[in-house]
Amino acid sequence: MFFLHFCANPTDQQEVSVFHRRRSFSVSASLTKETQDQVRVRFAPSPTGNLHVGGARTALFNYLFARSNGGKFVLRIEDTDLERSTKESEEAVLNDLSWLGLDWDEGPGVDGDYGPYRQSERNSLYKQYAEKLLESGYVYRCFCSSEELEKMKEIAKLKQLPPVYTGKWANATDKEVQEELQRGTPYTYRFRVPKEGSLKINDLIRGKVSWNLDTLGDFVIMRSNGQPVYNFCVTVDDATMAISHVIRAEEHLPNTLRQALIYKALGFPMPHFAHVSLILAPDRIQGDGYLPQAMVNYLALLGWGDGTENEFFTLDHLVEKFSIGRVNKSGAIFDSTKLRWMNGQHLRALPSEELTKLIGERWKGTGILTESEGSFVEDAVQLLKDGIDLTPDSDKALSNLLSYPLLETLSSLEAKAVLEDKLSEFAASFIAAYDSGELLAALEEGHAGWQKWVKSFGKSLKRKGKSLFMPLRVLLTGKLHGPDIGASVLLLHNGGKSGIIAPQLSL
Repeated sequence: MFFLHFCANPTDQQEVSVFHRRRSFSVSASLTKETQDQVRVRFAPSPTGNLHVGGARTALFNYLFARSNGGKFVLRIEDTDLERSTKESEEAVLNDLSWLGLDWDEGPGVDGDYGPYRQSERNSLYKQYAEKLLESGYVYRCFCSSEELEKMKEIAKLKQLPPVYTGKWANATDKEVQEELQRGTPYTYRFRVPKEGSLKINDLIRGKVSWNLDTLGDFVIMRSNGQPVYNFCVTVDDATMAISHVIRAEEHLPNTLRQALIYKALGFPMPHFAHVSLILAPDRIQGDGYLPQAMVNYLALLGWGDGTENEFFTLDHLVEKFSIGRVNKSGAIFDSTKLRWMNGQHLRALPSEELTKLIGERWKGTGILTESEGSFVEDAVQLLKDGIDLTPDSDKALSNLLSYPLLETLSSLEAKAVLEDKLSEFAASFIAAYDSGELLAALEEGHAGWQKWVKSFGKSLKRKGKSLFMPLRVLLTGKLHGPDIGASVLLLHNGGKSGIIAPQLSL
């Protein structure tokens, strides 16, 4: 809860101004015991582009906090930037959140008791509260022109002072105000900031944070065109939507000062604040073959951990383990290599049928195979999955398996030992076994037939181990390295028979 020290508000505009200059302002926050039905959090993106990684992590932390406390996760669209906000961007953000599995309890498409959930549809509410502040004396009309304001900034700069508003219209009489109104002079609504005192909050991530009020001049809450300013909108929205915890990026930490003043002036209770560290990361969260569950897992670990060495979490596990107290206040570093590794872990953790379907459709879609399912696809996925971290990796993995770069391999320095181990004689015996039909007959019997033939063939040449399997691999696959040779040969044999491999690959 927040403890604030104020005296009663005088009604006369001029008296209010003098009064505010004399009084001090102090706010401190302390947590009360949370009850599950009190927790309401929100994610409030601006629809001016795609959901970036930092925003996705903020949404995730809000979602996890709500779910772990039996609360509500609210999605609010902050689309007051009319020039940059687009319906396409809003749809993209909603799609990204749905892709991550972060379903919201209230917001666009989901009715609730605190709507509407787009700021552009809440203008009448902002005007209502702006007028309330004007009537109570917390806000006054400012008729300063852009040129006057710019001159104030220049003078402050010369005096090496903060570029704050000097309060020209803070002490205006009713007569002066009425004269400007009659002239039709444009005006903004400015909030009176106490000249003494401080704001102190107990941030759930950063601990105690404080600001002195003398660093902040009277600030605008409504522009001359009637549009509300960001900090005013956010405060009114969070208060009227009964948001109990504001979990957001640390770039919004300085906004807390203005918002606290507005909360107090309107008589709203303050929410608890938690400011998450920034991360330097790509702008997009989808694409490039990443699974949503891997992205969720990785985003959660950017600044949070459960106190163990475990790094593999499903969304359900994160809900069970998440605690805002374990979110680190230091900056997070986005590591694409770590994300790739984690995606591989989640990819291989998929049920066999789901993994086969995912990669099989990929192979058909890229033209490597003519079908997306069947025994060849199932066997190929099982054989190659350990080398696949992202779904596009599967294209290279299968293409490599189907390729036969024998001349390139034999020309390499690494093949020297194989060549010097009587490869020509070995090849002659191998070709004879192929021409006789015994190798093909063995492959028709599957894995057992292959093992029986290899043992017999090795015995006839008095070879075993590396001296047997290395030249066999080179002759059968054209490569020195690869997955299990028996499984590879059987897969290639069955692929050739089935016709599932695209003709242009010339198996």
